[in-house]
Amino acid sequence: MERSYQKKDGQYYAPKGKAHDVCGGKAFRVAALGLDHGHIMGMCNGLSEAGAVISSVFDPDGEKVAAFLKAFPTAKPKDSVEDVLKDDSIALVVIASIPCDRAALAVRAMRAGKHVFVDKPCCTTMEQWEMLQKAVGETGRCFRVYFSERLHVESAVYAEQLIQNGAIGTVLSVQILAPHRKASGTRPKWFFEKEMYGGILTDIGSHQIEQILAFTGARHAKLSFSHVANYADREHPEFEDFGDASFVCDGGATGYFRVDWFTPDSLPVWGDGRTFILGTKGYMELRKYFDYEEGQSDVVCWANDKGFHREHVHGKTGYPFFGRFIRDCIDGTEESMGQDYVFEVMRLALEAEEKAEVVFKGGNKQ
Repeated sequence: MERSYQKKDGQYYAPKGKAHDVCGGKAFRVAALGLDHGHIMGMCNGLSEAGAVISSVFDPDGEKVAAFLKAFPTAKPKDSVEDVLKDDSIALVVIASIPCDRAALAVRAMRAGKHVFVDKPCCTTMEQWEMLQKAVGETGRCFRVYFSERLHVESAVYAEQLIQNGAIGTVLSVQILAPHRKASGTRPKWFFEKEMYGGILTDIGSHQIEQILAFTGARHAKLSFSHVANYADREHPEFEDFGDASFVCDGGATGYFRVDWFTPDSLPVWGDGRTFILGTKGYMELRKYFDYEEGQSDVVCWANDKGFHREHVHGKTGYPFFGRFIRDCIDGTEESMGQDYVFEVMRLALEAEEKAEVVFKGGNKQ
């Protein structure tokens, strides 16, 4: 069944930005493997806008392939994973399969000589994490993860620019509220099985951990506490509909986030995500997807000693990650995201999930 890729359902939300070709007239060919999560569309949108050619796709589900080909008509369907991996013209493989399957597929692609871009979470166990780290070390391939809640959100891009320019001084604290819409009727079976999706802190929690490290400039962090719960889903006992965690970063800054699946159906977006950042010279709030006053997305409110501001930045910053990532693959650099950084984010997400205190289980709170 064809889906509409829009703001109300996060699994099918695929932002589009302005084209900015970084490939210098040379073909940078990309293949999509595993279409289980709609994030594949956003991942490929960003890459194609930066000049990549989406040239091939494989998934055993013909309906998913048909929808993908409608969005990316330059792609040609392949008969198997092996058909994609043996194609020497493919530089990068994009993966959005079931979360527990992503690591093995990514390792297979790297060992076939491909760079890899994986939807979050890129792994669901520490064994998979170690397998990925070993493959990167042995192959030298670029391996990046689609942390879309920063990379594909212009208010987050703008906030990072403000921080880098010293607008609020040194960042001391990052607090993130990240509600999501469950949309149970559209979710596949694996979405509710912890062994397959990895738990709420591994899954959507990894987005928030990545932002904490990015906005504080930290390279490492230490987990202070974490909680998970199943408050309201009696039908799926393995599902976690609430989680939170707190960290102390290596520079002394702190970070806290809350994730949940309780977005009301009345809201026109999949989640009213908010980020609060405190610095030594000011602070800011990101109203990422919805602003109650005007209904707009990408609103940044910030203040320092020189003044206070409310800025609408949708359509202004673009999404620089994708072009930088393509150049990383071509040039062997780490301008888009550090490789060690990727693994630190996922290590913290896995640790937070593993050590989380279960504060409620049974799904019977009304």
